Amino acid sequence: MGDGFEPKAAGGTRTARRAALGSFLGSVVEYYDFLIYGTAAALVFNEVFFPAVDPTAGTLAALTTFGVGYIARPVGAVVFGHLGDRRGRKAVLTATLLLMGCATLGIGLLPGYDTLGTAAPAILMVLRLLQGLSAGGEQVGASLLTMEHAPSRKRGFYVSWMLNGTAVGSILGTLAFIPISALPEEALHTWGWRLPFLASAITVVIALLVRRGIEESPEFEARAARAAADTAPARRFPLVDLVRSHPVPTVLVLLASLVTCVSPMVLVFGLSFGTRNPDLDRTALLTAITVSQFVALAFHPLFGALADRVGKKVVFVTGSLVCAVATFPFVGGLAAAGTTAVFAMTVLLKGVLYAAPNALWPSFFAERFPPEVRYTGVAVATQIGFTLQGFTPAIAFALVGEGTGGWLPVAVFVATVCVVAAAAAGASRRASDEPADRATVGAGARDRA
Repeated sequence: MGDGFEPKAAGGTRTARRAALGSFLGSVVEYYDFLIYGTAAALVFNEVFFPAVDPTAGTLAALTTFGVGYIARPVGAVVFGHLGDRRGRKAVLTATLLLMGCATLGIGLLPGYDTLGTAAPAILMVLRLLQGLSAGGEQVGASLLTMEHAPSRKRGFYVSWMLNGTAVGSILGTLAFIPISALPEEALHTWGWRLPFLASAITVVIALLVRRGIEESPEFEARAARAAADTAPARRFPLVDLVRSHPVPTVLVLLASLVTCVSPMVLVFGLSFGTRNPDLDRTALLTAITVSQFVALAFHPLFGALADRVGKKVVFVTGSLVCAVATFPFVGGLAAAGTTAVFAMTVLLKGVLYAAPNALWPSFFAERFPPEVRYTGVAVATQIGFTLQGFTPAIAFALVGEGTGGWLPVAVFVATVCVVAAAAAGASRRASDEPADRATVGAGARDRA
């Protein structure tokens, strides 16, 4: 960097691996909580918190509370993004993890409508909003901490393991609900659904212990050292710099992040809509989702390593377009196909095809911004985009029409979003001062990445 404040070398592979492990465990917590809430919203929250309305309206209300958390994510992105760019990645990640754990534990202890009346769904939405605030800063900060510790030519591979954390969290969440969903209805709706929420405390403690030993990002420390030596007044608000100087990458990353709507379309809407098919049942759908997450564990690092060779942009755009095509047989299968076909399409779409953009988005998006606004840029852009992800199950449920082709509007909606994401990613460019692959891969690789 030429000013005497070079980032210190990532303490080698060991430091990078520990950072990746901390990000992995944080993602396990976030997506375990994400999936158990989505699963509970699809299966029981209509009865527990919205019993005063008819079953269809209750299901729609329950799925809407799932999306409410995503309203808070942009706010969390602004708050934690500012703190992450000004105070460092590590301290922010401790705060977001604790906030997520406390909110999830609170949901597990929350009495239902029969006890608290209308206060019960109101408190549920407040706790869901707190989860959203945490998520707005957690995953972005974790991915940046990993990326900024990783060897420059292996960033895609190292960061992809954070997405394996999302897969493991989803696996644990689904496994937790498979035996619970088999409980008698009364037990399921009174105490059974609470157990996965209470168990979340275990994963929070483990993740906090691991993160205690991770050093601060070397890029952040180098920038802090330069700022301390600079006599010019420091800019206090990274968000202002982002809006003024980086509006194009912010919008493009926001649009590219819309591809993540594939995940709740499979995990939440698929579970709710699929149970309408008399040839499917809850246990079969939960099993298919679990297997798809196991398959994703292999494909996330494979796509991460592939992207380090051929370019992140190539893998992200191609994966998004293929997801658009595969959405049609998946949703159509939920409406009319048998267990075997739905099982195969769930594993193919969620476990293989979606793993391509999903493994790449943290490192790919981060490289669209320079380090001084990177946390804020990625957090704000993605969390605004993720708002659509949160409401995808409710939107899809509302789009379902009558008759044999009633599923088609849902597939068209999700496929269109995937195409928009692919186009935005294709139009994006790496930040001009990104040091990673320019020196190691050559200028010709910049456009591919």
